[in-house]
Amino acid sequence: MYHFLKTVARLGRCCLLALPLAVSASGGKLQTATDLRAEAESAGHSGGPLILLFSRQDCPYCQAIKRDYLQPLASNLRYRNKVVVRQINQDSDAPITDFRGGRSTHARFAAAERIKLVPVVAFYGPDGKRLTDPIIGTRLPDFYQSYLEQAIEKSVLALKTR
Repeated sequence: MYHFLKTVARLGRCCLLALPLAVSASGGKLQTATDLRAEAESAGHSGGPLILLFSRQDCPYCQAIKRDYLQPLASNLRYRNKVVVRQINQDSDAPITDFRGGRSTHARFAAAERIKLVPVVAFYGPDGKRLTDPIIGTRLPDFYQSYLEQAIEKSVLALKTR
């Protein structure tokens, strides 16, 4: 009986710890980028990249990448304290602070990064430079998780060698 109660107590603590993750993941949206310099520095302090999803509101492929890969990444124990994931809306004039601290908009930043087609998932270091090649498009859905994990690992390695 003692072991049973102890196990139930452990499960209860795990559920309470997981609740904030479940609530944030169920929101259906990635956080929109607001200050790239601060967000990249935050990721860099954790030893990982700032991951930016360049997307558009009318892009069903972008929605699939967010829903199926990037939102679960935020709750994955392996990555949740290592990476920062944000969204850049190519079709938005929302204000943003770029990597140099300058004022811009999502649309102008996407244009400056030469983003023409979406979705694009890009990986940046604290200095605002890309750490590895971006993932362009949806590629093969069966392998997308592998592409994403390989790009994160390459980014982490690139940060260590700087």
